[in-house]
Amino acid sequence: MPVISPVVLILGAGPKVGLPTAKAFASKGYKVAVAARSLNEADSIDSQLNIKSDFANPDDVVNAFVKVKRELGIPSVVIYNAGAATFSPPNDPFAIPLDAFKRDMTVNNTSVFVAAQQAVLGFAELPADAPRVFAFTGNILNVRPLPQFLESGAGKFYYVDERKVDGSAAFKIDGEAHAKLFCELAEAKTQGPWLQTFVKGAGYKDFSPYRL
Repeated sequence: MPVISPVVLILGAGPKVGLPTAKAFASKGYKVAVAARSLNEADSIDSQLNIKSDFANPDDVVNAFVKVKRELGIPSVVIYNAGAATFSPPNDPFAIPLDAFKRDMTVNNTSVFVAAQQAVLGFAELPADAPRVFAFTGNILNVRPLPQFLESGAGKFYYVDERKVDGSAAFKIDGEAHAKLFCELAEAKTQGPWLQTFVKGAGYKDFSPYRL
């Protein structure tokens, strides 16, 4: 019986985290689909399906799942790596224009919900022994609010957050370190902690009680 390659869908495929993650999963034999505004579907190759998507429109999330299922199969690993941010002055977090706030909230919250919803619908159709992983690229804002990043932290399965060795925020995140952790989560046989704080080169590290 031929071996059926698992499928990973990465929503948000920038050069920092998304594309290194796609490369890492491809190296492990996954069929890879990536979705982002910047992609050209005509540039798809045998090892990677490109889907042009704007996550300010939740319908694009649904359409991405439909296309992946049709072209590659049902994804057993879904990674939401998209994000939107409109920065405000630290002393005036409510200076963000309402239209920008609504757009960013859609990308950072509504479309995440839709992605999780679509992922779970697909998971129900997978064989009983298939891995099922939904992961979300996050940051320290779920435990340490920063006024200038108000709407980026308004919303944040697995929540992946890179830290420094001392537990403080790693503002210069490492894409390959994210990719390595995503692959480990996909291959794990048991459910790990939902909050996956990790350090480059060391992997998962529990920083609770949090040192911020």
